Amino acid sequence: MNYKMIVTDLDDTLLNSQGKISLKDKEAIMKAQEAGIIFVLASGRPTYAMRDLAKELNLAKYGSYILSYNGSIITNCKTNKNILEETLTRDEIHTLYDFSKRNNVEIITYLDDTIVSEDYSSYIEVEVDLTKMPFEKVKNFKATVDKDCVKCIMLEEPTYLSKVEKNLKDELGESFSIAISKPFFLEVTKLGVDKGSSLLKLAHMLNIKQDEIIVVGDSYNDLPMLKVAGLPACVENAKPEIKEICKFISTSNNNNGMANLIEKLIFKK
Repeated sequence: MNYKMIVTDLDDTLLNSQGKISLKDKEAIMKAQEAGIIFVLASGRPTYAMRDLAKELNLAKYGSYILSYNGSIITNCKTNKNILEETLTRDEIHTLYDFSKRNNVEIITYLDDTIVSEDYSSYIEVEVDLTKMPFEKVKNFKATVDKDCVKCIMLEEPTYLSKVEKNLKDELGESFSIAISKPFFLEVTKLGVDKGSSLLKLAHMLNIKQDEIIVVGDSYNDLPMLKVAGLPACVENAKPEIKEICKFISTSNNNNGMANLIEKLIFKK
């Protein structure tokens, strides 16, 4: 198969434990783009927190893309324009806030390029560190969030958060797309929006067939895009449930997993 697109998750997939792209992975990605492969960064991260990585990989030069907020926004790196944007309404965000209070979990959202919450904890600090975005602790979440936003995250200790996930799906699963990314991040986007649905829209725009797409991931919020890929792949450190559905398992994110995949699947080495 002649693949035309590689789509990859960031944290624990493309990025190593230091949050960096290895030199070998970077060189392989450049080589693939030079050969005409469209490269897509697909993450739960905000667009703001992905731009430096896109710049590092020269995505603008090669006409590649960012798929951010778990698929809520797709950005054409060459034009720096959003070609898709799906948001939660203000009232939907307020509904999620009320749920978070009833279930004793923290909640954040993104107001323009600022993370907003009534709380601040070690879990929220992880998101602030990952995204490098400004954080604002507010007295009244509902009063502050007075317009549509792209995504909410509920945060808490993983064992408890998995119970909250079940409660959320039972109570509001017909109204939102819900997925665990990191064990302490429960991510909520507009109903029907996930990495998979947005990837299919992008592929349609570019006249790329599903069987011409390689997707690489490691965790549960990658499942929707892995399921629509021609070739679902993962890194060696992926969750067991992810490995079960993948046709190719690469080396780990700390052992040049992307370079190994590109060499084997694109350049047949």
